[in-house]
Amino acid sequence: MFVEIGALIQKSIGKSVLEALKDLEGVELITIESGRSSDLFEERQFGAFGEAAILTIIASSNNKETIFDELYNACGLHEHKQGLVFMTAEFVKSSHWRHSWE
Repeated sequence: MFVEIGALIQKSIGKSVLEALKDLEGVELITIESGRSSDLFEERQFGAFGEAAILTIIASSNNKETIFDELYNACGLHEHKQGLVFMTAEFVKSSHWRHSWE
């Protein structure tokens, strides 16, 4: 079984968070995309919007708590309180995934 763990964080820390988590045991897939948010960040590069990184991790259910905690800490949310981290319910893997950094 697997879960999706994701984060909406400031774009400036997105790549460093990806690098910190990509080799954790139980991480099956990790991707990062960019977007804009109007409500989570104080820094607004585009008028009412700030740049955001959207991080998605497919993780083994056996390691979900550790990976979730590592993501929260790597994002620095315990200090800055700007961002969002979430985890879905468990699901069954339906096809073979390759690591996005390969």
